[in-house]
Amino acid sequence: MVSPTAQAASDQTSPHRAERVALPSEHGQLAALSAVPRGAVATVLMVPGYTGSKEDFAPLLDAVADAGLGVVAIDLPGQYESPGPPDETCYLPAALGPVLAGVVRRLDPQPVILLGHSYGGLVCRAAVLAGARVAGLALLCSGPAALPDGVRRTLLDFAEPILRASGVHAVHRLREAADASASLAPPSAELAALMHRRFVDSTPPGLLGMAAGLRTEPDRVAELAAALRITGTPCLVACGESDDAWPAALQRDMAARLGAPFATIQGAAHSPNVENPAALLDLLLPACHGWLGAAPLAARM
Repeated sequence: MVSPTAQAASDQTSPHRAERVALPSEHGQLAALSAVPRGAVATVLMVPGYTGSKEDFAPLLDAVADAGLGVVAIDLPGQYESPGPPDETCYLPAALGPVLAGVVRRLDPQPVILLGHSYGGLVCRAAVLAGARVAGLALLCSGPAALPDGVRRTLLDFAEPILRASGVHAVHRLREAADASASLAPPSAELAALMHRRFVDSTPPGLLGMAAGLRTEPDRVAELAAALRITGTPCLVACGESDDAWPAALQRDMAARLGAPFATIQGAAHSPNVENPAALLDLLLPACHGWLGAAPLAARM
């Protein structure tokens, strides 16, 4: 079980002990949060989704490090504090996958476990297909292909011409209006400031390219299943019980096609990492230690 502190953490502004670092990549330095305890047996590399950032994993960082694992959460190229190229096609999963694979290689010789949330899951899949050697792959609230029809996809379609014509500030106002119309509870002032800052600081080509990826990504589950089988890489698929991006049933089917276990996280929708981090950690940490053939830290002390 995770610590009471981890259970109490509930949003991107949650306090943690991770340090701000920069990781080299072919698109420049990637902003990251890193916590690597002495004697860490592996590194969990966490990859955020569309309009997300490394801070999405803030509630998880200390608990993963306390379990004896290194943890690194990144901003993808073009997201928040990471620079990115001007070409929108550089942000499709197939293009970002090799970039992420390069980050994995630079973390050698430490074994790496990839955790991809939402769009980050599509990028992690592409990284494995690009040859990233990982000790495990966790796909969180991510699907087999492009977003299915629904509110999220409709918002992407609606936002693209606004972003091209009026810029990121106009789209952010649209997002805030959509949240208000959905009667979502307003975030704290600190969280609202972070969400505004990271959205408007993200590059327009990155926002446009990732949005295109969410609408055009092909089904590559069979390719991934073959790659995992050849390398013997374990995989886990999980999502919130009320995921409103890719439905849980679709993700369950993807897990079956991958030959991977599937779990739903109660009290969570599309972001269990902030909606119910304790339950996510109770699922993730035993999986990571099992993949590594190592007992949890508490059992080794």
